[in-house]
Amino acid sequence: MVRYFNTEGLCRSEEHYMVRLDDRLAQIRKLYVNRKKYFVINRGRQYGKTTTLAALKEYLKDDFIVLSLDFQQMGTEEFVDAPTFVHAFTGLLIEELEINGLDDRQELMEPLKEIMEREGSSLKELFVRLSRMCRDSTRPVVLMIDEVDSASNNQVFIDFLAQLRGYYLRRGEMPTFHSVILAGVYDIKNLKLKLRSESEHQYNSPWNIAADFKVDMSFSVSQIMDMLVEYEMDHHTGMDIQKIAEELYQYTAGYPVLVSSICKCIDEDLTEENESAYTSSAWTGAGIEEAVRRILIVRMPLFESMIRHMDSYPEMKRMFQEILFQGKAFSYNLDTKEISLASMFGYAVNKDGKVQVANRIFETRLYNYFLSENELAGTDTANQMGDAAMRDRNYFVHDGMLDMDTVMRRFVETFTEIYGEED
Repeated sequence: MVRYFNTEGLCRSEEHYMVRLDDRLAQIRKLYVNRKKYFVINRGRQYGKTTTLAALKEYLKDDFIVLSLDFQQMGTEEFVDAPTFVHAFTGLLIEELEINGLDDRQELMEPLKEIMEREGSSLKELFVRLSRMCRDSTRPVVLMIDEVDSASNNQVFIDFLAQLRGYYLRRGEMPTFHSVILAGVYDIKNLKLKLRSESEHQYNSPWNIAADFKVDMSFSVSQIMDMLVEYEMDHHTGMDIQKIAEELYQYTAGYPVLVSSICKCIDEDLTEENESAYTSSAWTGAGIEEAVRRILIVRMPLFESMIRHMDSYPEMKRMFQEILFQGKAFSYNLDTKEISLASMFGYAVNKDGKVQVANRIFETRLYNYFLSENELAGTDTANQMGDAAMRDRNYFVHDGMLDMDTVMRRFVETFTEIYGEED
């Protein structure tokens, strides 16, 4: 099978070019699973969460029984009340045990089948049987749940978390899951915030037992290089692997789907649409620049989510407008709602204690969005910022080229105006 760069869902090493996850998996096991931690992998959209969970399941399977669920398999109606949720959740667990083909799966499924045979089972009854299943298991049981965002507005899911917490706190006397791993864009505190927005409930999460997840899931330059080495072994393009990896990182800061999107565009679009023109130049700085230009003008789920979030959280939108158009600096303080949200979604990072747009592609996409939005808006403050930015763009860009003499001359004028009286 010819491998390719994948930007849609789960990545598999036998089908796709992807970075090696060995170090990341070893770190997760050492710091979290071996220490019996309950934790949340919350990262921005298309950040490799599902791929990491799938790889982690394979990595742990010899020493643990790993039950991996996806809440996207449960419809909204299955969160309507506790009995309905219990029945659907138990069905997913039984299906997962059957798929895994474990030698002791029948013994593990017996308590779950009791739930399926009853009507109107409560969460308490479910956890009594889950505790028995963990007690009878020959290996520690690890529970993974992907796409927990799917349950974000349902009280029954909050009650489910409370049960997990209760058993976690009493696990010395009642058998329970060895480790629990939840994954989604929102962290559990924000799931609670979405469900009950009143200030007295904002930070009253039943998931305060969760360990902070600090494993870096972005791609480093060396990881990108390893992926390109495998591609080069198949295609022999003659690219300068280190230089290309460094340039990819400069544009993306290692955001996984952006790295893959650029590589996919070069591999599938630039080289195939006009092979004679692109074969020698696709995997170069110019090729990356052209791929980025194309990505910035297409509709991608990641960009659609970003724009939707800007509209849903006006304070965050205003912050990015002021950063991009006015050069305003914001102290990186996660107690501030808009900064916390921007970081959670992956749009902002901490740079020397200040908020910075996470990468050049996000920066350009937001800049273009704000400009086009302002062109259609009235004469408000945001529109004035947009007009000023457009005027400055025309002042600095001539015939499609950045006039660096003008840039430096304006810089000296502005610097002298602000700091001219200083020593």
